Amino acid sequence: MKKMTIMVLAAALIGAPALAQNGGFVDPNATTTQTTQSAPRGGFEGPGSSLTTVENAKSLNDDAWVILRGNIERRISEDTYIFRDKSGTINVEIDRKRWNGQTITPQDTIEIRGKVDKDWNSTEIDVKQVNKIN
Repeated sequence: MKKMTIMVLAAALIGAPALAQNGGFVDPNATTTQTTQSAPRGGFEGPGSSLTTVENAKSLNDDAWVILRGNIERRISEDTYIFRDKSGTINVEIDRKRWNGQTITPQDTIEIRGKVDKDWNSTEIDVKQVNKIN
């Protein structure tokens, strides 16, 4: 009896990570549906931050999450760049680890996700994710 209990517990412990590899929350009320997942994912999928413009991002509160689409025009310092979309420009801070091995040029359209960082006299975006669109 004890051996059977131990075997059942061992099987449950071994199988649990395989069942949990696609963790995270999928909103049942979201407008898009997922039929397959090709890689392990996690996090929230549903309403929240949405695509916005530089002009709108400048008017948002500090620490608001934003998604912007446009181009990086040039580098200002080690991790600060000028980002442009159809509505204007804003400084963005992109740490080295956020590039994920991607090479981006000014001709590439990118999508950045990050937080608005407001100081007394400036607003910039602290970028958490960079995705090349084309």
